[in-house]
Amino acid sequence: MSDQLSVALAQLAPVWLNRDATLEKILQATSDAAAQQADLVVFGEALLPGYPFWLDPTGGAKFNSDVQKEIHAHYMHNAVQVEAGHLDSLQNLCREKSIAVYLGCIERPSDRGGHSLYCTLVYIDQSGQICSTHRKLMPTYEERLTWSPGDGHGLRTHSLGAFTVGGLNCWENWMPLPRAALYAQGEDLHVAVWPGAVRNTIDITRFMAVESRSYVISVSGLMRSSDFPGDTPHVDRILANCGEMLSNGGSCIAAPDGSWLIEPIADVETVQVATIDHRIVRKERQNFDPSGHYSRPDVTQLLVNRERQSIARFDDDD
Repeated sequence: MSDQLSVALAQLAPVWLNRDATLEKILQATSDAAAQQADLVVFGEALLPGYPFWLDPTGGAKFNSDVQKEIHAHYMHNAVQVEAGHLDSLQNLCREKSIAVYLGCIERPSDRGGHSLYCTLVYIDQSGQICSTHRKLMPTYEERLTWSPGDGHGLRTHSLGAFTVGGLNCWENWMPLPRAALYAQGEDLHVAVWPGAVRNTIDITRFMAVESRSYVISVSGLMRSSDFPGDTPHVDRILANCGEMLSNGGSCIAAPDGSWLIEPIADVETVQVATIDHRIVRKERQNFDPSGHYSRPDVTQLLVNRERQSIARFDDDD
C-alpha cells in the first residue's frame, strides 16, 4: 500500500437552496478532482443545498413569522433525503471514478420523522457506498433556528489508502471531546467542513494538525449576493440586508507539523489537489500521539454514545 494519497478541496458556491442544480456543480467538481487523480474530494458545510444565510438579515428569531416559515419550507423541500436516492448520482460517480467524497448537506431524515433538518457530513467511499452520515451535534447560534441537534452515530473513521479519515462540521471542530473520539479511532487525516470564512480556518486548521499530529483539510463554501436565485422566497428582503460577499471561503490543508500544504484560499471557486504522505504522520507521532503513548486511559477516558437517536422504537411480533 502506498503511503501517498491525493486529496482535493472543492471550494464552491451553491445554487442556493436548489438541490438539483447544486448537485450538478458537485458532480462536475468531483469529476474535475478525479481528472487530477484525487483519491478524495471534500466539499463545504451545508453546501447541498446551502447554508441558512437568510436568518440574520430577515430577523430569523421572530416567532411564528410567515417569512421564516416560507423560507424554511423552501429549505426543507430542497434538503437531502439519502433514503430517497438524492445522492445516488454522486454515489454512482464515486464508483465510476474510484474517488471518495466528504459532502456537507442539509438532511431531512425519515428516521426522525422527515420534517426536521440536520447539518450532516456524508462520507461516500471509492466504491460508492455511504459509510457514515454525521449529524452536527450542536448547531451554532442562529443555526439553531433551522437545524436540529444531531447525535453521535456518525463519529466514525474510515480507512482510505494508508490513512484513517474522519470529519466534523464547522464549530464541532472546537469541541475537544468529539475530536478526541476521532483521534481514539486512529484518525490521521481530519476533514473539517465550514460554510466559508478565512477567519474560521486560518488558526484552527493548523492547531488541530499539531494537536493530533495529523493532516487536516478544511473546506469551505463561498456565498455571494449573486448566488441567490431570483425565485428564492423573500429574496429581496434577504438581499436588502446583506453585503456582496457573505462567505469568502478559506479552504486549506495543513500538515502534521502545522505547516501549510495549501494556504487559505479566499474569494474564488476552485478545485485544488495536494499529495499527502503517511510517513510524515509517523514521524510526527514519534514524540506525541494523543491516543497512544501520550495518553493516560487509567486517569481519563471518554465515553461515546454512537446510538442513532429516534423518538420511537417499535417491537413487532412479525
